[in-house]
Formats: sequence, structure tokens, C-alpha cells
Amino acid sequence: MKHLMLIINVDFILCLMNFLLHVNGRELLHNGYYRNRHRYQYYNLDDCGHEIKFVEKHDNKSSRNIPHYLCQNKFTFKHKRHGFQQFHKNQFFVRHSLNVIAEERNNTKLPHVIHWPVKREAVVEGDLILGGLMMVHSREDSVTCGPIMPQGGIQALETMLYTLDKINMENLIPNVTIGAHILDDCDKDTYGLEMAVDFIKGSISNIDEATDYNNCSKGHKKKVISGVVGAASSVTSIQVANLLRLFRIPQVSYFSTSPELSNKQRFEYFSRTIPSDHYQVKAIVDIVRKLGWSYISIIYEESNYGIKAFEELDDLLTKHGICIAIKEKLVKDSGVAEKIAYDHIVLKLLTKPRAKGVIIFGSDQEVAEVMKAVRRQNVTGVFSWIGSDGWSARNLVSDGNEAEVEGTLSVQPQANTVLGFEEYFLNLTVENNPRNPWFVEFWEDHFQCKYPNSPPTPYNKEYSKLCSTTEKLMRHTLDFEDQLQFVSDAVMAFGYAFKNMHQELCSSNSGLCDDMNPTKGADLLKYLRKSDFIGLSGDRFNFDVNGDGPARYNIIHFKQMEPEKYKWIKVGEYYQGELRLNTEEFSCDVSHDVFDTFQDLE
Repeated sequence: MKHLMLIINVDFILCLMNFLLHVNGRELLHNGYYRNRHRYQYYNLDDCGHEIKFVEKHDNKSSRNIPHYLCQNKFTFKHKRHGFQQFHKNQFFVRHSLNVIAEERNNTKLPHVIHWPVKREAVVEGDLILGGLMMVHSREDSVTCGPIMPQGGIQALETMLYTLDKINMENLIPNVTIGAHILDDCDKDTYGLEMAVDFIKGSISNIDEATDYNNCSKGHKKKVISGVVGAASSVTSIQVANLLRLFRIPQVSYFSTSPELSNKQRFEYFSRTIPSDHYQVKAIVDIVRKLGWSYISIIYEESNYGIKAFEELDDLLTKHGICIAIKEKLVKDSGVAEKIAYDHIVLKLLTKPRAKGVIIFGSDQEVAEVMKAVRRQNVTGVFSWIGSDGWSARNLVSDGNEAEVEGTLSVQPQANTVLGFEEYFLNLTVENNPRNPWFVEFWEDHFQCKYPNSPPTPYNKEYSKLCSTTEKLMRHTLDFEDQLQFVSDAVMAFGYAFKNMHQELCSSNSGLCDDMNPTKGADLLKYLRKSDFIGLSGDRFNFDVNGDGPARYNIIHFKQMEPEKYKWIKVGEYYQGELRLNTEEFSCDVSHDVFDTFQDLE
């Protein structure tokens, strides 16, 4: 009975979580779909194909009362006090986003709308399954998911798939394949948490098949997610880590750098292949000292990523006698803040004319708006930027803002090319890549055309040209993400953890043994943290004591190579606490006469 109650309580929690995460869906209902005076209803299917009715009930006695949300199985639900007869444990799971709940029902047609976002998943079959959480789409304030993200989204996803192919082709684990279940978090923490619920469903539905009175799981037992690769942003990783640790599912992020995630008392099952911002902050402060600056300004993102970095920057700069002129926050979602907010930040920087050096610790979308504000205020070339890894070397910031970004120095976690990946990616087409359901969107965005018979999105409806389907990806028209090594290393870390686990638990047996079917999260975590391997980049990888990646950074500089042509170039390194800069690589026309400062330091 206690076991059954555990399943029921977890189901109810997930039901409530699903409902709270779908505020947008509830707003659809209040716009008039299936609306009665006191009740709102919408329908979905559970994992067994049974129709579920969700009901929102209002208490008329007081508008201050919180609405009650009920989850019912329309056909088989009975109250628990009736002996749990025909109680279906999957009744609370919702398959699709509530943003698309307005469907044709009872022969009543609703106005034609583009259902967005559409929940899709990239699936690779295997004996062991890894979940993947990728920012396939960018953030937007007006809709849940913005346009496709070619570099940090599609390329990162394809890197995961490419690495899995390599692991399986090399038969890393004898007669055992690793598969994947990859979802899109749209670079939003709430939406990412909603997607992550999928990763724990297999663990719950397989707890005790004896309680499945409808026998719906017979013959299609859910695959358990052994571990999760992702998320990209620290904000999303924190949310997801809090959920996954409850079910002891190890998680390895590839881009999340917040120092908070190094706290293993809070994030026991979280690891990452990228180093913590704790070291990035030290590198930035050392650059400021090297430049001889004693009076600077800081702009930082109003998120865990930015706030934690600012706190450490503030302490270290003060320790070294460097004064902060202006401290300004960036709103996390670029669409939320109006242009005037970014103009205000630039105008405030101008009130301290001696503080020409500015550290910006933020993400690409927000920093791009800052650079546009610099141009609007006609102060291009006035400031010298030191950038964090969240925005430097990103086309979203520099494209169209080259003159404003020129001269920037930035700290980037050191990463090398994933061998063979570029050739693999350039040979992909929509037709030969059906396992990636978002690739058609990438294709349309890249070639600016509508692919034949592709589903409508808010972003392809304006394309007047049809794709020929014979287009070819070319190296000179693509910009590859510089940090894909961290994605590949995350997948490889799981691969070698599985390999070492298999050697110890399954001895010389080929295939999965009972001790690994399914894997136990606490055991897998131990093997994961001990992973030590040469990755597809040729670099050796292992986790440090906090489960973080090695602290090694490149110092990069945005330089004009020739008229109208700009490029990020490497000008130094930060490794094991030591900064090395090659000042000969700096531009002679860097804004704010920074070159003169560098020359004085030589």
C-alpha cells in the first residue's frame, strides 16, 4: 500500500507541475475555448491512449480564493477511498504542450492558428538511453520559443548525435548501444523544466507494474533515462538539476558555468564538462589588472549566471583596489526590455567619462541590444569591452554591430574542433537526417526558403521562395560553434562511465546484465565522476573534485582584418591561474586607444 501511495503522490505532484508550467495554455482557455460560467475544460490523452479531462473550478464565494485544479481520467478514475479500483498510474501525464490544446472537438472548428511551439523529440534507439536538453530555439517574450538557433542549438544537438554514432560504431561497450531522447528547452528555464519531466516518466511508470490495473504497459515498458546531457544555460540547469536529483538521474551540462552549480550539497547529481565561472571571473580580473585599469564599469545579466559572477567580480576587483564606476543589470529576456532600457544603460555609462573600460557579463541576445543602443547614441568606439563567454564569439551579437563590438577582449573556455564533425554536418540534408525533427527549420532559416510540405511555424510563413531540396551546406556560408567539444565530452563521459560500469558489474558478459538493466543513478554517478578519456577533440578530459571541467581558457579579440571583414582571433591563454597575452595581435585601431595601453604594458 505504501508503494502504491508513493506512485499516486508522485503522479499528483507531476500533474500539478504540468498544470502550473502551462500558464499560457490556461490563458487560451480563458480566451473562450470550452468556457462555462464556473468551469474550464480541456482534454488530452494519457500514455495508454485514454482521454484525460482537466477541469478548472472557481469558487464564487470570494475572488481571493485560489482556483482548484483537478486531474481526472474521464473513463476509469475512481476515488482512492474506493480501494484504488481501476486507478491508472499514468493518468496525470500530459504528452503535448498546452499551448496547442485548442483542437477541433465535438465537430466544432476553432479559428485557424499556427500551433506553436510544437513538442518534438529526436530519438535514437539503444539499450541504454541518454536524455538530451538542447536550446534548439532561442528565447522570445511574445511566444514560448523563438527562431531556430543554428550554432548553440542545432549544431550542439548534431554533435550529441555524432558522438553517439562514434561510440556505437566503435563498440565501446560490448554488444550494448547507447540511444538518446533529445528535447528542446527553447533556452527558457520554465519550459526546460517542463520538458525534463519526460526524463523521469520511465522511472516512475516502471516502479511497480502490479499497480497498473488497466494493463496498459504490458508489452511496452518504458525505457528508463540513465542520464541527461544538458541543459545549456545555468538558469535552466539549476531548475532541471533540482528535479533530476529527486530521481537520482545524473546530469552533465556542456555550457552551464554558474559557480552555484559547484555546490554538491545542493546539486549532487550535476556535473559539467565546461569550467565554472569562478575561474572565468579570475581571468577577467587579471586582464583588467594587466591593462592597468583602476576605474571600470560592469554590466551584468539579471540571472544566476550574471549575478553570481558580479558578486565574485565585485569582491576580487575591490581586493585589488579597482573601483567600480557604474553597476547596471540586464533584463534576462531581450524582448521584455524596451529599447529605451538599453539606451538608459549606455547613457548612464557616459556619466562616468573616465571609466571607458566596461565588463559585460551576459548572454548574446541581451548584449546585442546593448551594442545597438551604443550605435543609436552615436558613441561607437567610446568604450572598451571585456566580454564573458555568454556573448563573445556569437554572431547574434557581432552581425550588424561589428564596429561597436570591435576591440573586445573576451574569455572563452578552451575548446578544440570535434574531429570529423564539420564534414559530417556539411553532408546533412533534410532527407538524410530524419532523426532530427528540427533540421528542416534550420534548413529553411539557412537558405531562407520554405521546404516543401514542412509544417508552418511563425518564422517560415513569410518565405515566398520554395526550397529546391537540392541546396547544399557549404563551409564558407556556415559559422561553427567554437565550443562543441564540451557537448561531445559530455556524451563521451557517459559512454566511458557505462563502459567501466559494465566491466565491473557485468564482468565479461556481452550485452546488458541485470545489474545494469536499468542502471542505478547513484552507482552511475560514481563511475561518471571517475571518467578519464581522450575525447573526439584529441584533448584529455576528467572532472575535478566539484564535478566541473578543467579550468583552461582562451583569450580572444574581435579584430578588423580588412575593410568590412572582422574576425575573433586568439591572443592569449589562462591556464592554472596564469594569464598569458600576446599584445602583438591586437588591432592598431582598437577603440578608446586601448592599443596604446597595451603597448605601454609590453
